[in-house]
Amino acid sequence: MTLEDQLAALAGAGIGLAPGRTVEELLHSFPREAYESEPFTLLLFVLGIEVEAEPWGRRFSERVWNFDTECVDGPGAYVEITRQLCRIAGRPDALTDVRDHVDLGTGQAWLEYTAGGRRRRWTVDVVDDWADPMVVSYLMDELEGDGRRFHGMDNGQATVLMLLTEDEARRLNGLIGEELIVPAVPA
Repeated sequence: MTLEDQLAALAGAGIGLAPGRTVEELLHSFPREAYESEPFTLLLFVLGIEVEAEPWGRRFSERVWNFDTECVDGPGAYVEITRQLCRIAGRPDALTDVRDHVDLGTGQAWLEYTAGGRRRRWTVDVVDDWADPMVVSYLMDELEGDGRRFHGMDNGQATVLMLLTEDEARRLNGLIGEELIVPAVPA
């Protein structure tokens, strides 16, 4: 299936390129043959990363994030996780006043934020540089709603995350041809 046909099919399932992103930018990351020999899975991965060319900091998609769970390297790591989850949820201001403390040396860490007028503070379990899955699930729970849940596609030590309805998840799995898109946190 051509790269363009894959993009059109994903757009039909609610996952598209961010405004201003192009096929040429996708082809900077991988050759056309790679996308077309591995339909949808490689493209979903790339949609979850930043454009790999200047100017830096541009996302391929606002609805997908390739979450490398081995990302906690110090203060600010959980603030960034929170920011990315809010971004793909389409609610950049849903969690405000986000602060964290991460001290890998002492094994002490916490995350706090405001959601719906309530201040939350979570103690973070420090295991080397791995994100605490329980705290990440608390963030996801804050952002899920209106029939949309976080779903993921395994990518080794990373997960390609999307906030989808069950129908969107079914359509994506139908495109892929197997059930790779699953709820990120069991119900």
